[in-house]
Formats: sequence, structure tokens, C-alpha cells
Amino acid sequence: MKGANWHKLTKTRLSFTVIFLLIAILIICSWERNPLITSFGLSSDQFKSIPKDFANLQESVPGSKLPSKVPDDTSEAPDIDYIEWKDEIKDDELTENDPEECNYAKGKWVPDARRPFYSGSECKRWLSEMWACKLMQRPDFSFEKFRWQPQNCQMPSFTGLRFLKRMQHKTLAFVGDSLGRQQFQSMMCMITGGKPTPQVQDVGWEFGLVKARGAIRPDGWAYRFPRTNTTVLFYWSASLCELEPLLNGSDPKSVSYALHLDRPVTFLKEYLDRFHVLVLNTGHHWNRGKFQGNHWELHAYGKPVGDSKLSDLTNAKNLTLHSIVLWLNSQIVRNPNLKVFLRTLSPRHFVNGDWNTGGSCDNTVPLRGGSEVSLEKSSDPVAEQAVSGSFVRLLDITALSQLRDECHISKYSKSSNGIHDCLHWCLPGVPDTWNEILFARI
Repeated sequence: MKGANWHKLTKTRLSFTVIFLLIAILIICSWERNPLITSFGLSSDQFKSIPKDFANLQESVPGSKLPSKVPDDTSEAPDIDYIEWKDEIKDDELTENDPEECNYAKGKWVPDARRPFYSGSECKRWLSEMWACKLMQRPDFSFEKFRWQPQNCQMPSFTGLRFLKRMQHKTLAFVGDSLGRQQFQSMMCMITGGKPTPQVQDVGWEFGLVKARGAIRPDGWAYRFPRTNTTVLFYWSASLCELEPLLNGSDPKSVSYALHLDRPVTFLKEYLDRFHVLVLNTGHHWNRGKFQGNHWELHAYGKPVGDSKLSDLTNAKNLTLHSIVLWLNSQIVRNPNLKVFLRTLSPRHFVNGDWNTGGSCDNTVPLRGGSEVSLEKSSDPVAEQAVSGSFVRLLDITALSQLRDECHISKYSKSSNGIHDCLHWCLPGVPDTWNEILFARI
């Protein structure tokens, strides 16, 4: 009986083996013939792990521009595709400070081979050629290889994607003179890394920033990054005051302007409710030459200042800053999510004269006069006093910029005609640091 059972079991196992082989043969034949089944097969390459720096590798391979994150609207490429969102979030958590507890104006310049944030020869869409020193005759660029290190806190690392994440659905507005325009152009280059980004939208028309007939340029520019709905704009207002045309006599061409010291520029009153971060600056136009050239006449409280104390431009500027801060303070009370910064004065470095009397700034040695700022108070006391006790914050850049006399355009401009520019900065350069501090505080 036992032998019969064993024979029956062996026969059954053999039958199952034959059936299994027949099924395997059928599957293999179907696999070869049917592309649908073949499409589910995995090649050996597909089992290889994806390198962590894949986003950087694809930058180095021509024709391999792959977005780091697929946009919701697949017809539109992302604004910036060379950094992973998850890496940004992780690094943000590690480096974040309380911006109100850190004195970013106190610290030192330190060498950093990773700088600059962008190339001065590539950021052509945003950077004016007259400020791109890489396009000039300047031979040395060691000044680009430094970063600002606050004394008692870490400076959060700036990247374009981190900025856009922080400013999602928000608007950053720069309002001021040509130094404010430099800070705006620096910010656009920093966000984009100086790379062409055709997805950025020109939305100047939304803010009335269109070139008027006969004008050299518009009063400003506004651009939007659609991926995060982030808008960055600049409006030119050298004094931050309201300007009102005044007809002198019967000649319509003889127009001067009432500069109302106690009224903020009209642009602010019209669009402030659309801003989330506002950066103001003024200072270098408060001199008689500029006032005469611009045909500005000082007014306060609805009438000309005459021979009063306000005829002194230092007093006039002081009234303007206090008036604007007072007005902005009332607006912040109504909208506590609005952050307003008054940027302190950007230093000039003319020696042996002024811009029109042979003044120069020939130094090319970084930090020849020192690298550290230890002051507790601002080097721009007028601006510091204006914001004291208000919700407007001081973006204090004067002392740290004072140490960088080698960073100006100097004699290298193609159209200098022997005149040194010791006011404006080479870009990349010092205004990038202003924006790093601004980023840390928003």
C-alpha cells in the first residue's frame, strides 16, 4: 500500500511540473509578441539609484533641462528649475533666526569662494550694462568673493527658490533713487541666478509703469514669477515726495515742480495696499545741483517754504523722512502684515574732489581699510531717528558698505570720459549683501 501511494504521489508531481513548464512557455511567447506586456518590463538601468545632485547634473548636460518639479500647468515651465524645493525647506529650518533679535549691521566681511550669486556678464535681462563691471575694462574681480557675516547670528543662505517660497503670493516693492534701482536689479539677478527666465512676466502696466511718449525709460519696472505669484518692482522716486507740476508764466515748457516735503509720493498712496514688503531709500539727490536740474521747489503744508528753516536741504530731508514714516506707520496699523524698511544711505567714496572736480576711487584692494563693523548705532543717524518708535524698520547698510571702497564702478565705465563713478556699485557686488540682509528680515 505504501509503494502504491508513493507511485501515485510521484505521478501527480510530474503532472504539475509538465503543466508549469507549458504555462511558462506560453508566457514567454506572449512576452515576445505583445508590446503591452513588454512595456511593464524593467531594464537593469531602471534599478539604478538617482544621484542626489541630479538637479545639478542636468544643468551640465546640453538639452537636458528637466524641471525639478512639474508645474500645475504643464504648458508653462517653472520659473527656476535648478534647485529642489525639499532641500530649500530643510536648509531653511536649519538656518532660520529671529530677525528682530539679530543686529545684521554689526559684523565683518569674510572671504567666500562661492560668491557671487550670479554672473555680471550673463544677467543681461535685468542688469543694466552701465553697472555690469564684467562688461567693462575692469581687470580684477576679487571684490566679488566676500560675504557679510553678522557678529552674533547666522545669515540665512539666500537662494532664488527660497526667496520665492517665502514671498509666495506677495509683492516686494523698491521705491527710491538709482541706488534703489541697483538693489532692485541685484534682487532680480539673485532670484534668477542671472539665467534667462522667459517665464517671468512683465506686469509693469498693472502699476502704471509704462514708458511715456518721448521718455527715455518708464518710471519703473515690475515683474512676476508666475510659479509662486511673486512680484518684484521698482519705482523711481529720488526724494520720496509728491511732485506737483507748476507752470511758470505763460510758457508751458517752463515747468517746475512743487516738492511737497510732508506728502509721500503719489505712487505709494495708489499702490501701497498691494505691497507686502516695501523698501525705501533717498539721500543723494538732496543737494542744490540736483534740485536746480530737476526744477524742484520746496513746499510744505501746502505752501512754499520761503526762507524758513526748511529751506536748508538737511532739514527738508529730515521733515520728509519723518512725514513718510508717520504716514506709513498709520498704514501698518491698518495692515500689520505689511513690512516697511527704510534703507540707510549708501556711502560715496570720492577722494581728492567730487565727481565733477576730479574726485576718484582707484583702490582695487578689498577691505584695505578694515573688515569689521562694531558700532552699536547706525552711521545714518537721520534715518535711524526717523524710524525710532515706529513700525518702520531700519535696513542699516551704511557702515558695512563704507568698508567696500573697491567695489564702485570707478573709472572703468565705457562712457566715463575721465569721470569716476564712486557712488554706484559694480554688480554683482555690495547691493547683493543688502538684499541678503533684507531676505533675512522678511
